[in-house]
Amino acid sequence: MKKRMIQINLYISFCLFLFPLIGFSGTIFQENFDDANFASRGWYDGNTGTVDTNNHISGSTASLICHFLQGGTNCNPADGMYALRHKFTPTSSIYMSYWVKHSANWVGSGKSYHPHMFILLTNLNDDYAGPAYSHLGAYVEENQGYPQLVIQDGQNIDETKIGVDLTSISENRSIAGCNGNQSVGQNQNECYASGSVHWNGVTWKGASAVFFDPAQITNWHFVEAYFQLNTVSNGIGQQDGILRYWFDGKLVIDHSNVILRTGQNPTMQFNQVIFSPYIGDGSPADQTFWIDDLTLATTRQTGTTSRPSPPTNLKAQ
Repeated sequence: MKKRMIQINLYISFCLFLFPLIGFSGTIFQENFDDANFASRGWYDGNTGTVDTNNHISGSTASLICHFLQGGTNCNPADGMYALRHKFTPTSSIYMSYWVKHSANWVGSGKSYHPHMFILLTNLNDDYAGPAYSHLGAYVEENQGYPQLVIQDGQNIDETKIGVDLTSISENRSIAGCNGNQSVGQNQNECYASGSVHWNGVTWKGASAVFFDPAQITNWHFVEAYFQLNTVSNGIGQQDGILRYWFDGKLVIDHSNVILRTGQNPTMQFNQVIFSPYIGDGSPADQTFWIDDLTLATTRQTGTTSRPSPPTNLKAQ
């Protein structure tokens, strides 16, 4: 009996140790960036990068570093060119969280667009699809210090109806511009020619430039984003998709009336994440940012790793 109790106690102790590492139900995968063996953890398409053991959150041993040289469009090639992609089981809802820190001179792109950071793609595109021209690309990034979410779906554009509002006429159309625009609090809509086709985009920003706060710019910040694809009923996309962004636990972007897919693509689901920092016009400064503890899940997660809790009292929703 005593031996049996010892075995039970050991089992309980093991479970309590393991549980914080595997997270709650809904966790898809986690990347701690504690070493650069990315391919062994399912990353592909370059799967290279440099980890920094001098800059990381408490409880971590390293982070992923992206150093932009002045004029550079990508992270410094000498540190490892980033083209990190990771596939996951298709899902209609996706939650992402990570910690980010910036150098004291961080200015981003210096433009009203970029730098790109994380992009989510869907099962309607292949493993190596370009993110800017796809059936749906969902971006989690920052611009001029503002939290930012962006969607593009250039491959869904009806090229014979550029500039025509098809939102109440046809499901064979784009949802991010060129065939009509959504009126759900966005800050910018785009439709522009690129070669023989058109590209588009819808942008939502937070209300303030929190990443440029001079008192906190070099601190670690906890970023969370959530996308939920809208339903499709009787072949028609319903205006019930969700997108949200939290900064250090505070909800700064919140829309629950978004169309992310039409009846043209009812089986569309998220299945790929890309980390490929990019400043199209070249970085205006020699600047750096770091990423630590990336989590992807189907629902908002709290306490999903053995790392310290985020800086505010979060509740799953």
